[in-house]
Amino acid sequence: MSRDLDDPEDELDIDTESEEDLEDLALGEDYALNPQFVSMVVDAADRGDSERLRDLLSALHPADVADLMGFLSADYREEVLPHLDPEALAEILSEMDHEIREEVLEAVAPETLARALGELDSDDAADVVDDLEADKRAQVLAAMPETERAAIESALSYGEETAGRLMQREVVAAPQFWSVGQAIDHFRREADDLPELFFDVYVVDPSYHPVGAVPISTLLRSKRDTPLAQIMESVSDIPVDMDQEEVAYIFDKYHLISAPVVEPGGRLVGQITVDDIVGVIHEESQEDILALAGVSDAGRNADVMDIVRSRLPWLLLNTLTAALAVSVIQAFEDEIAQIVTLAVLMPIVASLGGNGATQTLTVAVRALASRELSAFNALRTVGREMLVGLLNGSILAVVTGAAVYALFRDVGLCVAFAAALVINMFMASVAGALVPLALDRMGRDPAVSSAVFVTFVTDFTGFFAFLGLAALILL
Repeated sequence: MSRDLDDPEDELDIDTESEEDLEDLALGEDYALNPQFVSMVVDAADRGDSERLRDLLSALHPADVADLMGFLSADYREEVLPHLDPEALAEILSEMDHEIREEVLEAVAPETLARALGELDSDDAADVVDDLEADKRAQVLAAMPETERAAIESALSYGEETAGRLMQREVVAAPQFWSVGQAIDHFRREADDLPELFFDVYVVDPSYHPVGAVPISTLLRSKRDTPLAQIMESVSDIPVDMDQEEVAYIFDKYHLISAPVVEPGGRLVGQITVDDIVGVIHEESQEDILALAGVSDAGRNADVMDIVRSRLPWLLLNTLTAALAVSVIQAFEDEIAQIVTLAVLMPIVASLGGNGATQTLTVAVRALASRELSAFNALRTVGREMLVGLLNGSILAVVTGAAVYALFRDVGLCVAFAAALVINMFMASVAGALVPLALDRMGRDPAVSSAVFVTFVTDFTGFFAFLGLAALILL
C-alpha cells in the first residue's frame, strides 16, 4: 500500500492497515519516528481508541516506544502507558531517558514493575530501580523473588558510573579441567539459568578467579574432548570499582566483546558486555560535547530554573574574564579616540584568535579523553600546535592585511593588524593546547572549564597586541 505521509487528510484514515504497514509508516529512512505516526498515536488517545493504540504500539520496537514516550506530553504518556505490552514494558523502561522514565515509573504499580524487572538482566534492572523514589523502590524490591532482589541490591551498592554498577551478575563459567563436551552438556541442562545473551565462557580456578575465556565461536568449533584450558584466551579483568570511562577505554583498546568483573580479592562477580559499553561511549561523548560549552544535558522535560542554574555560573565566570579583557580597551581609549578605525578592526583580531583556539582546544580535549595525549608526547604536541598557529596566522595576516590596506590605504594600520593577528593566532594555539593539559594535571575536567580561560587569553592578547602595536606605529 502506498500513501503520501505528508497529506494531513490521509494520515489518520488507516484503520485497516496491517502491522507490517504500520511498521513501515512508523519510521523514516533515518530510523527516527515519523511525526505523522506520533500524531496517529495522539489522535487515538484523544478518541479513547484502546484497540487502535495497542495496534500502533505493538508495531514498534521497544526502543522506538521509548522514543515515542519522549515526544508525548505527560498527559498523553499516562494515556498510552496502560496499553503497553506488559512483556515489553521492562525493555521499554530500560531504553527511556532517565527524566521521562522517572515520571513513567511513578504511574506503574509496584507489582507490575517487579514482574517486568524480572525479565531484565541485573544491570538493566538495577538501572531502572535506581530511578525509583525510596518508598516505591522498597515496595518493588519487596515484591521481587529473593535472588533477583539480592542481585539488584548488590548492583546498587556500587558507586555510580563504576564497573560494578554497569555489570550484569549473570555469567557463564566453567572449571578449567572441563572439556568442551562437558561444558556444552552442562549448559544445555542448565539452559534456563543461563544469561539471555553471552559471548564468552569464563574459565575459573577453584577459587572462582577467572584464568581465561573461551569465545562461543571457538567452543562450537572445537572437538568435544578438547580441554577448555587448551583453547581458552587471556582475559582483561575489570575491577568492580573501575570508572566506566576507563572500562570503555579498555574495551576500545583491546576490541573486547565482553569482560569479567572481579571483586578486590579477584573473585568473578559479573561481566560487562559490549552493548553496555556502546551506551557508555555515547553518554561520555555527549557529556564532553556539552561540557565544552559549559552546559549540562537539559533533556526534553527539564525545568527552566534547573537549566538556568546549570548554565549561569559559567556565564558569570565568562563575564568576569570578559571584563578583564575589556580593561585593555579602556587602557587604550585615547588611542581609539584618535583613530576610530581601531575600534572597527580589533574585534576581528580577537574573533579569529578565538576560532583558532577553539580548533586546538577541541583536538586537545579529544586527545586527552582518548589517551592519545600525555606527559610523554605533550611537548611534541604543543610544539606542533604552535607551528600550526604561526602558519595559519601568517597566511591570514597576508590575506586580511591586504584587505585592510585596500579599505583604509594605511600601511601602518595594515602592519599593526597583520602582526597582531599573527601574535594572537600563535597564542591561541598555545592556550588551546596548554590550558586543557594544565587542567588535566590539576585533576580538573578540561572539557568543562578550558573554553572560558582560552577565550580570555585570545581576547586579552588580541586587544592588547593590536592596540599596543597601533599605538607604537601610528601615534
